[in-house]
This record gives sequence, C-alpha cells and structure tokens, in this order.
Amino acid sequence: MVSSAAATVDDYLAELPDARRAALSRLRDLCRTELPGFTEFMSYGMPTYERDGAGVAIASQKQYISVYVLRDDLRAAFADRLAGHDMGKSCLRFRNPDTIDYDLIRDLLAATAATPGSIC
Repeated sequence: MVSSAAATVDDYLAELPDARRAALSRLRDLCRTELPGFTEFMSYGMPTYERDGAGVAIASQKQYISVYVLRDDLRAAFADRLAGHDMGKSCLRFRNPDTIDYDLIRDLLAATAATPGSIC
C-alpha cells in the first residue's frame, strides 16, 4: 500500500496485513503519547500528526514501513543513533516490521514535540 483512500486512521490500519497492522498500531500509539497537542488525521493517504505546521507521518509502503519525522536539526542531533538506518530526506524506512527501533522513534517524536520546526 503506497497511498490509501481510507478516511480515518482506524480505517487505514484495518486495511493492513496483520504484521504491518501491529507495527503501525504501535507507531500510532507512540505518536499519540509523544506528540501532545498534535492532531491526528489522514493526509496524502498516510496517518499524519500535526501541530502549528510541524508534522509527522507514518505509512505502510510497498517495500517498507516509513516514519516521516526527520527535520534537519533532529537529524543532526540524533546522527549517532541514526547511523546505519535506511533513511530518506525526511524519513526512516524499515523493511521488516521486526527491526523497527521504537526507542529511537520515541525519542525522535519527543524531540519533535519539544522543539519548533517543520519537517524537511
């Protein structure tokens, strides 16, 4: 699934295969916990969390699960912990749901919520 026509995050999760549903549900829980004041909605076919123009998104792509959370300032601040991860300009990609580093994502989300800035 690259883009979903789901109207809600619950609908989006219901469309996913079991292994991916479990991983995306856990990521959703992290977003809801670590991003106070952010609004959850669907945007560009992905669950998205936004506050004051700053956004985070999660997605089940064809080949991987992606977490769109990397601002330039956070990428620099977390450089040591991000080393060795598959990354795009603004996302972390995990080909196997079992390899998702939830502790790293929790810390990135907390840093996103604590500091102003928009996704790169």
